[in-house]
Amino acid sequence: MSDDIRLDLEREARIGIAEAVFAAGKSVDQLARLIAEDPARRRLFTRLAAEQYAALPPDAAARLRYDPLSRTAVMGAIPELTGPARVAIVAAGTSDLPIVAEIEQTLAFNGHPATRFLDCGVAGLWRLLEQQAAIGRHPVVIAVAGMEGALFSVLGGLIGGPLIAVPSSIGYGVADGGRTALFAALTSCSPGITVVNIDNGYGAACAALRVLGVARPEG
Repeated sequence: MSDDIRLDLEREARIGIAEAVFAAGKSVDQLARLIAEDPARRRLFTRLAAEQYAALPPDAAARLRYDPLSRTAVMGAIPELTGPARVAIVAAGTSDLPIVAEIEQTLAFNGHPATRFLDCGVAGLWRLLEQQAAIGRHPVVIAVAGMEGALFSVLGGLIGGPLIAVPSSIGYGVADGGRTALFAALTSCSPGITVVNIDNGYGAACAALRVLGVARPEG
C-alpha cells in the first residue's frame, strides 16, 4: 500500500460500517490502485464521476458495478435485501433523485432495503400528508430537500421516529447551493432532527445505520 493510499481495513470491525472510497478528486491511477488493493474485500465507491469510471483500465472497471445516477460503484457482491424496509427516504422533488440514489446504494451495500417517497415537497402538502402513515411505519426516516428546506420541519412535526435531514443544493438564487436548506434544518423548531451536510446522502445513510444499531461495535 503506497503512502497516498491507505485503506482503513479495520473500520468495519471497529464501528460496523466498512470504509467507503470518496472518488472525487482522486486520479484514475489512484482509483485503479484502490480497486486492486485487497481485491477479496467488498468496497463502496462514492462520488465517482462517469468520466472517471470511463477512464479506468478495463480490468479495473469490470470489477465495479457502477450506478451513474448516484455516482456510486460497488466492488464485490451486494448482500441479499430481505425483510421489510426499515428506512424511508422522503424527497421533496425529483431533482433530489441523485441524493436519494446515493442513500439507497449505501444502505443496500450494508444489506438494508429502503422505501422511496418521491415528490413530497410542501408546495403540494397533500402529497406528503397522503403518505404520512406509510412513512411513519419506518423506524428511521431520511428527508431530502433543497429550496427553503421546509420539508424538514413539517415532517419533523408529523412523525415520531428519528428524522435525518439532508439539505440538497437544489434551488434558485439565495438558496445558495443548499445553505438555506441547511440553515433551515439546523434552526428547525421540530425538536430532535439530525442534520448532515449538503447533498451528503452517504452520511445520511450511515447515520441511519447507526440509529438502527447495525453500526454498533461488539463489546
